[in-house]
Order: sequence, then structure tokens, then C-alpha cells
Amino acid sequence: MVTGSTGNLGEKAVKVLKASGNQVTRIGRNTNNRPDVIPADLTNFDAGWAKYFEGVQTVLHLAADPKPLATWDSVQVLNMDLSLNVLRAAQSYGVKRFVFASSNWVLGGYRFTVAHLSSTTPPRPVNPYGASKLFFERVGIEQVGHSGMAFLSLRIGYCQPGDNQPGRHMAFGRWGQQMWLSNEDWAHAVECACLNPFQGAAVVNIMSENAGMRWDLSEARDAIGYIPKSRSTPRLGALGALKDLLAQVREWVLTTRTGKPLFGKRW
Repeated sequence: MVTGSTGNLGEKAVKVLKASGNQVTRIGRNTNNRPDVIPADLTNFDAGWAKYFEGVQTVLHLAADPKPLATWDSVQVLNMDLSLNVLRAAQSYGVKRFVFASSNWVLGGYRFTVAHLSSTTPPRPVNPYGASKLFFERVGIEQVGHSGMAFLSLRIGYCQPGDNQPGRHMAFGRWGQQMWLSNEDWAHAVECACLNPFQGAAVVNIMSENAGMRWDLSEARDAIGYIPKSRSTPRLGALGALKDLLAQVREWVLTTRTGKPLFGKRW
């Protein structure tokens, strides 16, 4: 079962899963009236759409507001409420594995540090989008203990629509390019996460093996056998370097190196 299957990551995921000979059910808003997508408003739990989870072995949950600048109003409905509804349906029908599309925005506060980034790095989201992903990671991990459903959270890197070539056009400067995720590696991650043996709960980084990156990929290798093949070297140019510098200055002015406000106890 794939939610968010008509989006950038979803279309690419469905393609590779079908190519591997798997039976794939697609469910979601279906604004384009695709005949192979079950239309459902996942923001409201309903037995009418939940019944399609019967017999499903694995859920790949990609549906969300994917914008880093998404508002609290949007992520509450599309990233939190919707995800809780999908999890409820999966639990109700005994789904064995829940694969969740999280994000490296959970660690966005480490952009201008030298910290090694792994599942044990204390979370530091810098926007509602990142906070919403962290919220559902914690919910998913907690439910493993009482439901027995395996839960795998993929902190996905920067995978652009279409042919997804890396380069100076990518947002967020060096940080953005370092977390580039190629189409080939995303396809490999989908197969590993959905098809390789896995039990319990895990949070893993998913991006390509890019020069200068600080994200730990060994956890994904150990948990699901993910080994990326693509590699890119970030190149900023003069304008990109200036933007990166200005963003870093902004970070230093607004916060200290410990992430605490310069003035007062809270913002």
C-alpha cells in the first residue's frame, strides 16, 4: 500500500515496486482521477477507505505536505492527523510493516555545524515541517511495543522531481547538495525498506554518498541493506557561496551554538 503515490517520490516508488513484481495498491486524494488510485480523504478516518488495508503486508506512507515552508495549520492536518489515520488503518488490519517518509529537516538545526548526523543525534527541527516529521517518528516507534508492527522511518534527502540532477540550482546551498538523493538510490531505498527482512523499529538516513556529507549511512545498511551507488560533489559558485554565508550569519545572529536564544528564556 502506497500513500502519496502520485507525488514525486510516490511515482518513483510505485514504478520500482511494480517492476519488482509486487502487487501495489495506491490510495489518496487522486486529484487527477487516476484509475489505478483509490480516491480517499486520508485526513478523515473512514471505514470506507480503511478497508483497503486488509491483506496489506507493508505500508509505504509518503502522503504529506512536502514543503519545508509549510505552515503549522497545514502540517497539523496533512502530516500529523493524516499520518495518524493511516497508522490506525494499518494497525486495524494487521499490517506487518510501516515505512514512513520522514525528512532530514528533523536535523535542520545542524546545517552550520560539524556534527556527525545519525539516529542518536538529538533532534533539532527548525520549522513546522521538520517538527511534524519528528512527531510521527516518535509515535511510530512507540506503537511497535504494543502492536508488533515493524516501523521504519526514512530520513530522506533531497530528491527533486524528474531526472533529479544535482548542482548549483538546488536550494539550501552546500547543505542541500550534500543531502542529494539520486533517483537510482531512492529506488534502491524503497526496495530495501519494503522488501528486505526487518523487525522492530529504526530511524535511518537515506541519501546518496555525496562528498563532504555528515549523515551516517551505516545504520541504513545494517538495518535494511541500503548501499547507495550515486555520488555528487557540491559546487556553489560565487552567488551560492554568498547565500550560504548570509544564511550562516543569520544563524549566528539569531541563535547561539547550543541552539538557545540569545535573549530571554524562549522565543
